[in-house]
Amino acid sequence: MRALVLFSGGLDSTTALALAINEYGKENVVALSISYGQKHIKEIEASNNIAKYYDVEHIFLDLSKIFEFSNCSLLSKNDIDIPKGEYKEQLDKTNGDTLSTYVPFRNGLFLSSAAAIALSKNCDLIYYGAHKDDAAGGAYPDCSVEFNNAINDAIYIGSANKIKVVGPFVGMNKAEIVKLGTKLNVPYELTWSCYEGHDKACGKCGTCLDRIKAFEKNGLKDPIKYEV
Repeated sequence: MRALVLFSGGLDSTTALALAINEYGKENVVALSISYGQKHIKEIEASNNIAKYYDVEHIFLDLSKIFEFSNCSLLSKNDIDIPKGEYKEQLDKTNGDTLSTYVPFRNGLFLSSAAAIALSKNCDLIYYGAHKDDAAGGAYPDCSVEFNNAINDAIYIGSANKIKVVGPFVGMNKAEIVKLGTKLNVPYELTWSCYEGHDKACGKCGTCLDRIKAFEKNGLKDPIKYEV
């Protein structure tokens, strides 16, 4: 079996990469990193360093043009401030809508692009790091179990029954991912999750707060540096 892993350089996707390597060996794993026009390159830098650490083939794809009409706060073309605070607090202010950090149908586009590349690379599986904390409350609907099942069906049919989508964490929270990743010796010190692009992670955005709590719940200290 060969696996292509959607790989941002963040905590979740790096754990997914480690899991795939553990299952199939590094020679049967391809990492795919995608630019979507984000405000910083910290993710890309992290993904390069981690791909070198694991010594896996690393492909880069630029899909930023697709998102030029979006008002997502994560995109460099927008001056919208990235919200601070936990996701639940942010959701309480959206009246049932998605968060401003939701990149429109990002996982759908990424997985569809990954399927085309996976076919060319003779891969059987696509791994990605969506988890239930991100899907909670409809914050990121393309991280849900329902989305995972639907996109798997679509890609499997559209690839002539050659490729399956694996979302190993869709039923797990971030603390459970850290627990698994610790067992796999994931180099979390090399990862980048923060929505900001500063020298240190901000420690205030939703993904930073989720990450810090995930380590704390495992009795661990996050190995990266924070501004606060």
